[in-house]
Amino acid sequence: MKHTRISYALIVALAGSVAIVGCKKKEEAVVPPPTAVEPAPAPIESAPAPVSATSVTVGNAAAADKSVAAVSTFGVKDKIIVSVTTDAATPANAAIDAKLTYQDGQVAGQQTANVVAGGVDTTNVEFTKATDWPVGKYKVDVTLNGQPVGFTQEIEVK
Repeated sequence: MKHTRISYALIVALAGSVAIVGCKKKEEAVVPPPTAVEPAPAPIESAPAPVSATSVTVGNAAAADKSVAAVSTFGVKDKIIVSVTTDAATPANAAIDAKLTYQDGQVAGQQTANVVAGGVDTTNVEFTKATDWPVGKYKVDVTLNGQPVGFTQEIEVK
């Protein structure tokens, strides 16, 4: 008889559990609202520079084709010519700025040449002085459209 009471109690407990679970309201799964998927931005391709400097040569005489033989030592009365070769796939405006800086940091000369570059071109910027150039070392820096061209050169006046 003991066995029947335990069985009866287990059956009642099981039926109660099923009834509670069965009566429980089913919760609907919460689905988040769809989010707008934006396409990833296209990679930014840097357009090639319309004009680029391909070389800078410092000398004291220019040939008919504007080429300049490289010189690193100048006389006190010499003309200093900064020759900049540019390359442009299509004609484009270019501002070539050449600056001479004396060894103490003082700017000894600065000039800008505005040109329309198309294909491979050479532009010469000349520095002359009515009096003698001070003896010492100079640094020649060139920018193209405000950006350094990376061809800093050192010269010496003796």
